[in-house]
Amino acid sequence: MRVIYHPSARVDVFEIVEYYERKAGTELAADFFGELERLINQVAARPESFVVFTKHLQRANLRRFPHHVLFETLDDRTVRVLVVKHNRRHPSYGTRRR
Repeated sequence: MRVIYHPSARVDVFEIVEYYERKAGTELAADFFGELERLINQVAARPESFVVFTKHLQRANLRRFPHHVLFETLDDRTVRVLVVKHNRRHPSYGTRRR
């Protein structure tokens, strides 16, 4: 399945990676990005296996890091990542992105 990112989701990822680089260095930032890539690959392989967050969005949680991904399945071949955010961020953050 093909994965596309909302432009703001790309900004979300950049800001998170930048935060980890500032706080703990490039190794932790690379660990976060690697885990995110693995999760996105799992979402692409089996989008139906993730929790329904709202009527149109599903949620996938990272294991090591306190962040999650909100995504939608557009058709049989495309998943769109709308939000990558910290678990404590307001629940509605990014849910109106289209």
